[in-house]
Amino acid sequence: MDAILNFLPYIGWVLLAIMILVFVHELGHFLFAKLFKMRVEKFSVGFPPKVIGAKVGGTEYVLGLTPLGGYVKISGMVDESMDTDELDQEPQPWEFRAKPVWQRILVITGGVLFNFILAAIIFAGLKATYGEAYEPAVGAIIVAESSVASQMGLETGDQIAAVNGKPVDVLEGLGGMEELLLADPLVIDVVRDGEPVRLEGPRDIMTQLNQSGGSFGIDFDAPIVGLVSEGSVANESGLLPGDHIVAIGDSSITFFQQITPALQSVSGDSFRLRIMRPDSVSASLADKGVRLPDSLQAVGGTLYDLSIARDAESDAPFVLGIRQLVRLQEYTLASAIPSGISDTWLNTRMVASSLKRIFVGQDSFRENIGGPVMIARVTREAADMGAPYFWNIVAMLSITLAIINILPIPALDGGHLVFLIYEGIVRREPSLKIRMALQQVGMVILLLFMVFVIFNDILKL
Repeated sequence: MDAILNFLPYIGWVLLAIMILVFVHELGHFLFAKLFKMRVEKFSVGFPPKVIGAKVGGTEYVLGLTPLGGYVKISGMVDESMDTDELDQEPQPWEFRAKPVWQRILVITGGVLFNFILAAIIFAGLKATYGEAYEPAVGAIIVAESSVASQMGLETGDQIAAVNGKPVDVLEGLGGMEELLLADPLVIDVVRDGEPVRLEGPRDIMTQLNQSGGSFGIDFDAPIVGLVSEGSVANESGLLPGDHIVAIGDSSITFFQQITPALQSVSGDSFRLRIMRPDSVSASLADKGVRLPDSLQAVGGTLYDLSIARDAESDAPFVLGIRQLVRLQEYTLASAIPSGISDTWLNTRMVASSLKRIFVGQDSFRENIGGPVMIARVTREAADMGAPYFWNIVAMLSITLAIINILPIPALDGGHLVFLIYEGIVRREPSLKIRMALQQVGMVILLLFMVFVIFNDILKL
């Protein structure tokens, strides 16, 4: 009962997401049917009972109370309604069955196509609006204990050279979960104590990722300065964005998170802070005619020591005044569009690969299939994190909806597509009796599947 009560706040967000996805999907069917001059009898978002409706231009537009789907009823088409009264008469020019096979295929696949288009628009809009921020994949990694990464042999201090044969600088980090799931098996090349090491991921990596909350278990935490606050100790001492902090006092620094404890451990009125300054930063200073401050002394190559003054009598925590380097890739609308299409293709491959792994038994069916309850939970959590996260989930759900719908299961778009392909090859329609029987079988399969995933979701909660 507590789990069900905790689920209630999620309903608003998941309803919004589902209504957007259903409307766009059915709009694809509707617009292609109108394009080919088919008569659309009803356009419904949501299933009966009807909440509100209006008839315009021969089409009844309906909002249903059950928000788990929708439908477009086209004259002369055998669909979920199982209405075959019209089929005893000669085909009329405005009917679905009177149109060429290629037009009917476009009508059937229009919903799937529009779901992919919606995902691409969302991804492109997010890139154009917010850009893309990420920590650069440089330096050693931190590996969480008992994580998937730890179990496959990765260790804190490893330097990742490549994932699935791709250099990490190409992946911009690890490229998200997509890169982890698209290879079978996952192969990560690292450098450990100066020696190359190749590690192979588990066969059921998707199941393990789900069980760990979606976290692979590694972080890039390079101690590289990204921002220096005006008037701060760091600013006055000569630290610059791009500087790589190597040591503070007697403490070696490998990760950014080690900086604060090291600062609190130093004593006296001053301490040494050693940095490695990239040639690009030094060249920029030279071009501007900037002289190094007296507090910064070269100790060989790109290494410099800074003498940092501090008030040893103060009880307040010592603050250096820097932030970690986070790269932001900004996009114009022109560059965001191809990036949005690329993201859609990458995520489509990821979802398709995930389904394949489930169907062949490589990953657990129960652990990796989520229904309305899990979708509601993920959607609400994303909405709580902010608009970009919510819309990213909507885009991912749109891709998932498209792929599920195109599966060759009777009662889904993919089932209708199989019938049309058969007709296009043999030049005659499948038997109406066979189509009706398979539609009924498909509906039973879908209903049983829905009952299973809802029950499975509740058990997971």
